[in-house]
Amino acid sequence: MHHYQDLITIFHRCFFEKYNTQLVKGDDEPLYLPANKERPHNMLFFAHGFFASALHECSHWLIAGEERRKQVDFGYWYIPDGRSFSQQREFQNVEIKPQAMEWILSIAAGYQNFRVSLDNLIGAEEDTTAFKLAVHQQVKIYSEKGLPLRASKFRSALCDFYHTPLPFHFDDFDIGLLA
Repeated sequence: MHHYQDLITIFHRCFFEKYNTQLVKGDDEPLYLPANKERPHNMLFFAHGFFASALHECSHWLIAGEERRKQVDFGYWYIPDGRSFSQQREFQNVEIKPQAMEWILSIAAGYQNFRVSLDNLIGAEEDTTAFKLAVHQQVKIYSEKGLPLRASKFRSALCDFYHTPLPFHFDDFDIGLLA
């Protein structure tokens, strides 16, 4: 079984001491809040206790550089559901790396429910093929060049906890599963 509390615990063990960051079950939309005078810890909120949301928000944090981690929501813009074609294209360009990372973490956790997310249910319809291909290609790049240090650490911790194979093979990522 996959419980979000396990991800919170694993994330805490990996990153709290060095990065002062907590993964937190949120009630609504995901949000990253850097520490400030009122908030002593960086807070990474995921939506509604969803395991996939927690993996996705971890992915954003894992690829965000030091300067981005000092900004609310890593300094990215967010337009909610209902985006135009051009807004959706911009959203997808920003989401390629985090969604590729989420897929990698999903495999590490033995979580078979990964799907690319367009996060635009009532917005402009768009063919998802190019986005899926871009996410798959980014997984290939990560598999060839290696993961960022924090991502590698978290992936290893997930593999250990869920008893999944540690070696990272691109062949494990079947684009046909991205329905």
